[in-house]
Amino acid sequence: MPPFTRSRHQPDPAESGTEPDGDAAGAAPAQVKAPAPRGDAAESDGSGGTAEPQPPVDGSRPGWFGWRRRHPRAAHGVSLAVTVLAGVLVLFALLLPNRIERVEFASFVRIPAEGVLLAGLLLALPPRPRRITAVVTGVLLGLLTVLKVVDMGFHQILARPFDLVLDWILLDDATDFLRESFGRTGQVLAVTGVVVLFVVLLVLTALAVVRLSNLMVRHRRAAGRTVLVLGTAWITCMTLGLQIGTVPVATKGNAEFVGNRVEQVRAGLRDARVFRKQAAVDAFAKTPPDRLLTGLRGKDVLFTFIESYGRVAIDDPAMAAQTDAVLEESTAGLKSAGFASRSGWLRSPVTGAGSWLAHSTFLSGLWIKNQQRYRTLTTSDRMTLTKYFGRTGAWRTVGIVPGVRRAWPEGKFFGLDHIYDSEHLGYHGPYFSWTPVPDQFSMEAFQRLEHGKEDREPIMAEIILASSHNPWSPVARMIDWEDLGDGSVFHRIKKEGTDPKEVWQDPEKVRAEYRKAVEYSIRSLIEWVQRYGDEDTVLVFLGDHQPVPTVLAGDTRRDVPVSIVAKDSGVLERVADWGWTDGLKPARDAPLWGMDEFRDRFMTAYGPQP
Repeated sequence: MPPFTRSRHQPDPAESGTEPDGDAAGAAPAQVKAPAPRGDAAESDGSGGTAEPQPPVDGSRPGWFGWRRRHPRAAHGVSLAVTVLAGVLVLFALLLPNRIERVEFASFVRIPAEGVLLAGLLLALPPRPRRITAVVTGVLLGLLTVLKVVDMGFHQILARPFDLVLDWILLDDATDFLRESFGRTGQVLAVTGVVVLFVVLLVLTALAVVRLSNLMVRHRRAAGRTVLVLGTAWITCMTLGLQIGTVPVATKGNAEFVGNRVEQVRAGLRDARVFRKQAAVDAFAKTPPDRLLTGLRGKDVLFTFIESYGRVAIDDPAMAAQTDAVLEESTAGLKSAGFASRSGWLRSPVTGAGSWLAHSTFLSGLWIKNQQRYRTLTTSDRMTLTKYFGRTGAWRTVGIVPGVRRAWPEGKFFGLDHIYDSEHLGYHGPYFSWTPVPDQFSMEAFQRLEHGKEDREPIMAEIILASSHNPWSPVARMIDWEDLGDGSVFHRIKKEGTDPKEVWQDPEKVRAEYRKAVEYSIRSLIEWVQRYGDEDTVLVFLGDHQPVPTVLAGDTRRDVPVSIVAKDSGVLERVADWGWTDGLKPARDAPLWGMDEFRDRFMTAYGPQP
């Protein structure tokens, strides 16, 4: 029988929304299929009947510009491959974990409860609601996949998932980082690429679910039996607790993932009210200025943060020996210069990044665990430790913040009389990856700009050292203080350093470079005290948070060391009841406080004595 020809006024089934059977795609076009039973392989045409292919009459070529007619076997292969890819994409989206360390083969051979239920729902729905449900579900599945990928990044850097309520502001910081690292063009290209990938993923997941739903309807009986078998298998595996290694075969991970996110959103919305109540309480708000910090009058008090200086640098067996040697050497050097020191532990609100949250927690006496709290704090009249020093009128308050490279309006909140950012330290050397100014130069700049001036008033300084900031490659090294000059000498030192691209290919190399960076920061600070400190110098230094999970190697603690250094024995006598360890290395069982507790304990210790 000669093949029929289709009238130019009759739509091709593929173009009208009726997907041909995967087997039929490769069949000889000369055959005319009888109409399929209603509700099984055919879709309603809107008039109560079924859309039936009409014989073409003008020689037009159906499907892919006639390619499917000319190459039926190849077309069948392509159709089959696309269907398989659609299934793989949907299964991948359903089973993808939200943490990189959980991505393994066993994770992708599980039975997802959500997939079984979705398949059953699509089989039960009429044509139009089914198509709408398939598209909406596909888009939601794409969004879920994007959120899981974002979670992976947050877990790798911050050791926590993305917060749907509180973390959007961090995307601005990410784009700023791209601009500073790769320029405006690199920033635009990167952001555009991410947006395009996002849209493409949503489209692909929607099309994949639609294609699979059409396939199930065309093979309704087989699909129904498959859903029944998978549902039974899921219940059996869940009941028996069957696992592949440590991974359960039956999973309802997406339902749990969404449930956790709903609870996270609720908690985020409640958090603002809770924080406002906490911020309203301040034990020292009504204390007269002349009764504040009386035990430190006439002293130069330096609160110094060492970036990413966490407990792992002291406790981890791979780093402990080298770090201990530096701390012991530094303790001995201080002692020979007449200084004593005591150390303990603080628990930071963050891990991996978010230094400003740790700084504001330490200074405000409030637990600043997210950006929403930080913004609420910095737009309030809460008194910080630095503000209380300023309120007394007995200190000039300054900030040495080499990590600040642009306008920092929040700086006014902390009550500092003057802030020296990376552009105002007199540095003319190179960046060391993220770090704009090496720590040794920052400390020398503080000496030149403030501490070394004659006939000055006592200083309270907030100093933020940045050389131990991720990615810790290349790392500066100590040189003779007389050779620092304007920092140009660091061009040569940077060339001697490691390449971050090579370092980050090996976690052990990352850990080694992290340790070296922390050691450099400690040496910069302690040598400055030995060189320029005197009877009136009081140094409080601490880590702001633990480093990224790559360095932590499974350590989930948020502990950071904190030390007080002074030559005047009376300064340390005031904290004798804290139970801290003598020296710069805190004992394993030394007291551990929340970082938000330090402000009030410190002000009590150095306030009027009974």
